[in-house]
Amino acid sequence: MVMMTTVIDSNDLRGIDNNNDNADKRSGLDSSSARKGSSGSYGSLQQQQFQNGGSPFQTSPPVPPRKPPKMFKEKEGLFLWICKFAPRKKIGMMLLCVVSAAVFLWVLYVGKGEDTQELIMSMNSGVFPPDTGQIRHIDSIEKNDVGKIASIESPPPPPPPLAYFKGYTLPPGNSCEGFTLPPPPADKKRTGPRPCPVCYLPVEQAIALMPDAPSFSPGVSSLTYIHEENLSKSEFGGSEFGGYPSLMQRNDSYDVRESMSVHCGFFRGARPGHQTGFDIDDSNLLVMESCRGVVVASSIFGAFDLIRQPQNISEYAKGNVCFYMFVDEETENFLRNSSELDSSMRIGLWRIAVVHNLPYDDPRRNGKVPKLLLHRLFPNARYSLWVDAKLELVVDPYQILERFLWRKNASFAISRHYRRFDVFVEAEANKAASKFDNASIDFQVDFYRKEGLTPYTRAKLPISSGHLSILIMFADVPEGCVIIKEHIPISNLFTCLWFNEVDRFTPRDQISFAIVRDKIREKTNWTLNMFLDCERRNFVIQGYHRDVLERWPPPPPPGAIAVVHPPPPVIDETMPNVSASSFVTSPVKKIPTKRGRERKSRRHRKVIPG
Repeated sequence: MVMMTTVIDSNDLRGIDNNNDNADKRSGLDSSSARKGSSGSYGSLQQQQFQNGGSPFQTSPPVPPRKPPKMFKEKEGLFLWICKFAPRKKIGMMLLCVVSAAVFLWVLYVGKGEDTQELIMSMNSGVFPPDTGQIRHIDSIEKNDVGKIASIESPPPPPPPLAYFKGYTLPPGNSCEGFTLPPPPADKKRTGPRPCPVCYLPVEQAIALMPDAPSFSPGVSSLTYIHEENLSKSEFGGSEFGGYPSLMQRNDSYDVRESMSVHCGFFRGARPGHQTGFDIDDSNLLVMESCRGVVVASSIFGAFDLIRQPQNISEYAKGNVCFYMFVDEETENFLRNSSELDSSMRIGLWRIAVVHNLPYDDPRRNGKVPKLLLHRLFPNARYSLWVDAKLELVVDPYQILERFLWRKNASFAISRHYRRFDVFVEAEANKAASKFDNASIDFQVDFYRKEGLTPYTRAKLPISSGHLSILIMFADVPEGCVIIKEHIPISNLFTCLWFNEVDRFTPRDQISFAIVRDKIREKTNWTLNMFLDCERRNFVIQGYHRDVLERWPPPPPPGAIAVVHPPPPVIDETMPNVSASSFVTSPVKKIPTKRGRERKSRRHRKVIPG
C-alpha cells in the first residue's frame, strides 16, 4: 500500500500535468528536489538506524516520498497521452478508480497468500483464527486447483434430481413366475361373488422389495390444505368440518397444477384431530404422527360392528405396522361393557383411538373421515391400508402392498364392484335398497350428468391384462371396502377431492368415485390399479354386521352334536275333517311329466289306386 501511495502523491505527475502552464519551471524544480530527497530506500534507512543505535520498532520521523519504480517511469508516456486528452477535473476520479482496482487486486492475490500462511501457522500452533470456516474453504479450493475467487463466489451447484420409484420386474425363478388367473368355474348356478387365487411373494421377499424412494406424483408436487377459523356457509351444501367450499373453489380444485391448496376436512385448526372436529386425544395423536411406515386402519361408529383380529401377520409387521381402530364413545362403552377393552386401549393388534366431537350425525359419513383422510391423520406414514370393520384381514400387509402397489408401479389401488360397473345403475341399486334418501341420490346423479358423466361402456379406459387374454377395464363403480394407497401428493389430492364430494352430496362414495377420477385424469396421466373383486376377497374375509349376528342363535358348545329339526308342517285350516297326522303321513302323488316329443295323432295315408 505504501508503494501505491507514493505513486499518487509524487510531484512528477503534477509536473507532467502542468507542462503547458506558466508554472513549468517551478514544477520542474519541485520535482527534482523531491527526487534528491527521496534517493534512499527503506532498507538503507533501517540499516542507518541500526548503525545509529535506534530500534527497528521505534517510531521514525516522516519519510520523504520515494522515487517511483521503473515500471511507472516506463508508463509516463501513457499518462502524458491520457492527460492531454482528458479534462483536468476528471483526472482525480480516474486515479481513484485506478487505486481502487489496485487495492482489489492486492487483496485477491496478496491477501489470499497471507491468509493461507496464517492458516498454516495456526494449524502448527493448534489455534485457528476467528474466520476458520472461510479459510478452510479457500484452502480446499487451492488444493483442488478449482480456480480463484470467482469459483468461491459462484452459487452452489443445484441439488441432484430427486429419485423416484419406477417399479421393478420380479427376478426369474420367483414363486409367482408363470402364474395365471384360472378360468371361472363352470358351475353356472353359483353366480355370487367368491375369491380367486392370488400369487403373493413370501413376506421376507416382499419386505425386501419395499421401495426406498416415493413414486412420482404427476401433475402436482406440493399439496397444502385450507384451514381457517371464520367460516362463511356456502349455498351449495357441505359442512363446517369440510369448510363449505363454494362451486368456484370446487372447480378450481380440479385444475391440477404443481402447487395446490385444497379443502380436505379438519377445516378449523392447523393440526388434524385437535380441536377441529373428529378430535383425538393428544397421546394418540403423538403416536400417530410418529408412524412413518405402513398403517392399517379401520373404524366402528355406533357400535355397528365387532372387532375382528387380523390373521397370518408376520412378526415384522406386528412390530412395524401401525394397526389403528377408530371408535366413537358409544362403541367404546360397548367394548368396555363386553370386557374386550381395558386400560391398555388395545384389543389384540388393534390400538383403539376414541374420537370425540364427531362432525356428522350419520355414522356412515363419520366413517368416511378415516377412510379417505388417513394421510391427514398419519402425516408421516408412507403407505396405508384401509379395511372396513366388517372384514377380517388374512394376509400380511407387506404382501398386499407388494402385489397391488409395488409390482404394478401404482400409488392407489381399489377393487372393482363384482357386479355393477355403471354409476347410474349403482344409484338405482342404492335407491332400491334404501341406502340413502332417494331425492339426494337423484340430485347428485343429475349434477354429475350435467358435468359430463356418461354411462359406462366396455370401451371406456381399457387396460389389457395377461391373464387368459381377458380385457380388464376400469369400472366406474368400486367396491370401496378396501383402499390401498401410497401417501404422495397426487393420491392425497384424489382422496381429498373424493371426500369433498362425500361431504357435499351423499355418503355413498361409490357414486362419486368416477367423477373425481375422470376429472383428475383429464389433467394428468395418473392411473390407479382397479383389480378384480375376487382378488380382494382373497386377502379379506367378509363378515356380517353386529345386528345381524345378534339375531342368530348362539353356536353350540364344542363337542355337542347339532340336531337339525325339520320345519313343522303347514296345515290349511280350511280343509275339513283332515287331521295333522293324516296330512303328514299321506303320500303326495307325483304328477308324471311327459318326456320326449309330444305324441301326435297317427293318420293313415290314403292310398290312391292306379
